Amino acid sequence: MAHRFVRPILATAVFNTAIAAILVLFLDNTFFDILISSQVVGFTLLATLYPALTAKLSPTPRRFVVAAALIVGAIVGTLLVVLVKGRDLQGLVSNDEYLWSVATTAVLAFVFGSIAVTVQTTRARVARAEAELLRSEADRQRLARRNAEAELMVVRAQIEPHFLFNTLANLSFLIKENPTQAELLLENLIDYLQAAVPRIRGDSNTLRHEITMASAYVSILQIRMGERLKSAFDVPAELLSAPFPPMMLITLVENAIKHGLNPLPEGGTVIVSVARCRDQLQVRVADDGAGLAEPAGGAGEGVGLANIRERLQAMFGASAHLSLEPNRPRGAVATISLPLESSADA
Repeated sequence: MAHRFVRPILATAVFNTAIAAILVLFLDNTFFDILISSQVVGFTLLATLYPALTAKLSPTPRRFVVAAALIVGAIVGTLLVVLVKGRDLQGLVSNDEYLWSVATTAVLAFVFGSIAVTVQTTRARVARAEAELLRSEADRQRLARRNAEAELMVVRAQIEPHFLFNTLANLSFLIKENPTQAELLLENLIDYLQAAVPRIRGDSNTLRHEITMASAYVSILQIRMGERLKSAFDVPAELLSAPFPPMMLITLVENAIKHGLNPLPEGGTVIVSVARCRDQLQVRVADDGAGLAEPAGGAGEGVGLANIRERLQAMFGASAHLSLEPNRPRGAVATISLPLESSADA
């Protein structure tokens, strides 16, 4: 509790000293004499004003209480100055010069006390406004995150059944035509579901689960597309346990295959690589497909990518982003960069 009073006491002492340094330029008294008066009056005002300023009152009653505390503090502080300097209170009436000096002290105490109150009140208002702004921004961020999560659930509801139904239809065909391929497809589907189902309803995940799910997803599509789809995964083992938001990686992989490779008769290659750059985790999905020049529905378009950007903004703010750029000699590169340590909260 004591630390609450340290800052007001120090601020009052500094303010009183500054006032004494100003008044010594206009009065005949010595600096030490004025310093004693300003410190006594200043701390008396602090004793009367601090409870008034910190009391939980509505604005109108607070104004009257502060005004009364200011008047009482100025009068009591001035009388205390008289006592501290060893003067006789009864001599105030008979000595006009001394009475004028005391009255001047009281007026100056009231004026500078009013200035101090104004400064304190303004600072308090600014602090309350800043606190309200921070609360509003926090509420906005929470709302943005909830909206992004709701959109993610919609995307999941759209993607999962479509992908599963197509895979099961393909599996039904392969069981009759190519049992070996059907068995391989079933194994990859199991791997995919084992990685996806435990996390599909959650918002926390690790890179290991996302890589496993993306790898199984690519393997399933490789059975469908045959030699038209090639893949490579380059992920350092020490980064597999890093937290990573769910469904982002597979969205980039799906986008690269669907919009980049599938439109080309010869298909192409999708490469997933992960690296650490200082305190950032960078997950990169590159393809040598149609590239960003597609006018409609190309690699740079789609609800999935917009959803990733919104989720990254809601989760990490400006410290995370999704970038899209052309690949060389052909194709596109999508890179998710997010804080490596802070991603634990994803």
